[in-house]
Amino acid sequence: MVTGIETELLNLLSVFILAAGVGVVVAKVGNFPYTIALLLAGLAASILGVQFGIELSHDIILLVLLPPLLFEGAATTDLEQFRRNLPPILALAVPGLIISVLILGVVGEAAFDFPLLIALLFASMILPTDPVSVLALFEELGAPERLATIVEGESLLNDGVGVVVFTALLALVEEAGQSGDIAFTSDLVVDVGLEIVVSSVGGTVVGLVAGYLVYRVMINLDEHMTEIVLTAILAYGSFLLAEHYVGVSGVIATVVAGLFIGNKGAEYAMSPQTKISIFNTWETAAFIVNTFIFVAIGTATPVNQLLEHGRLILVAIVLVVVVRAIIVYPITTLLNQFQSNDVSLSYQHVMVWGGLHGSIPIALVLGLPATLPSGTPFPFREELRAMVFGVAAFSLIVQGLSMGRLLNGLGIVTRSPAAELYELLVGRARAVDSALDAAEELESAGELSASTYEEFTTEYEREKADLDTAIRELLDEHPDIRHQEVLAGERRVLQREKSAIMDATRSGVISDDVGDRLMEEVDLKLDRVNSGETTVREHEEGYEEFWRTRAAEFGIAAAALDEDETEE
Repeated sequence: MVTGIETELLNLLSVFILAAGVGVVVAKVGNFPYTIALLLAGLAASILGVQFGIELSHDIILLVLLPPLLFEGAATTDLEQFRRNLPPILALAVPGLIISVLILGVVGEAAFDFPLLIALLFASMILPTDPVSVLALFEELGAPERLATIVEGESLLNDGVGVVVFTALLALVEEAGQSGDIAFTSDLVVDVGLEIVVSSVGGTVVGLVAGYLVYRVMINLDEHMTEIVLTAILAYGSFLLAEHYVGVSGVIATVVAGLFIGNKGAEYAMSPQTKISIFNTWETAAFIVNTFIFVAIGTATPVNQLLEHGRLILVAIVLVVVVRAIIVYPITTLLNQFQSNDVSLSYQHVMVWGGLHGSIPIALVLGLPATLPSGTPFPFREELRAMVFGVAAFSLIVQGLSMGRLLNGLGIVTRSPAAELYELLVGRARAVDSALDAAEELESAGELSASTYEEFTTEYEREKADLDTAIRELLDEHPDIRHQEVLAGERRVLQREKSAIMDATRSGVISDDVGDRLMEEVDLKLDRVNSGETTVREHEEGYEEFWRTRAAEFGIAAAALDEDETEE
């Protein structure tokens, strides 16, 4: 006799059998996004009436599936890249999203023939770009690092803001009743605005505190299996703590915690073995969750309702894309006036078309109650459900499938063959260095005989020499790759300089005013590096440091640069 648990396991197994079949087909066909293929397979199953017995609900998406995807996406995001692109990310994720909700709400009131409050509710559900969809697609396409960082960063942050706006508007709908009408007074707007700010800032604080606490435990621990468990506790714990106990944004808390532990934690609190174990575990978890969620979205799509409300869906699709464009182009153009590293027009086109809407909007619309507190039916619930699923299907299938062609058409090169070879060589070189370190540790601990150690080191050192030669030849043939390597290396070195200056200031080795002056100088160097200009040169000084000027004033000859060093 099949029990309830066995039934659930069989349902899950059927989902993964379908996913495995899709994976085999995609591997044979090639050049087709796996996640979108899963969605199409799920849609086909829904049309054919095939049911897997697993109900996709608001709580399953937000509480079970979303935290690991957010955490993995944030943990694998380069914090330095994220920080350098923070202005466009924040501008689009916070004021950009709020303004777009207002625009779509006002226009949608007439276009959908909804009350303003219902139109705003729809806008708050559908407009946040979805990190699940964006991260999966951009990873498969191998989008340029800066473009991927901006789009993924916006997606990671604007969901927190979007969920807060949705929650506030949903409370207003429940207060307004069946009519869906309410007076938007200045006090009401201020209250909603404060709620957004408090929830966002509070989520950031919870994420930082939770990430730091786990970091402090991990820094004194070298047990990779236990550390995997700690990161799982951090991913779910930060979300639940923020969302259900503190009453702030769980999405933002999880993202901030992931950014913290995936960057500072990986650099200072994880051994090489721990890094491999943790990131491999989370990559596998994200793949499994993505597999389930895209099949489930396809099977949960109400096909009959899509056909019934086709006109509303078509209007919604057009308006969502247009409003996205209205926000992206002006905001990025304005920001370009104040930053040296512009967001190019071709990148802006991708940001408009690449703002995919998938699991988050679906989670929110599935969270709409069937009835209001008064007992009356929730207004326009069926229409909202059909519109969200319809726009999500268009976004994931049409926009997702055309993304690769758009990148090619705009001349946005993902990675050149030379760049791929460079990554391969550098990756292998790091692996060889790690192997040499491991062999030395084993030999020192008496776990490796001297003769075996010599065999290992001879083989790996020979490979290391060949790799160094290959990398040098590649960089000589491709100066652009060498330039990027220099900039990336200098950026990391300057970050270490900042950390050392901060430590010296905190410990009292140097005074605050001297520390501020030194920090200012490092920031100036970072600005030059971020604009593509290196301050390191082979035969001359690329930047005359402040200390040389002050030391020269005291007659210290060693501080002066030689003439040939100061020549440009």
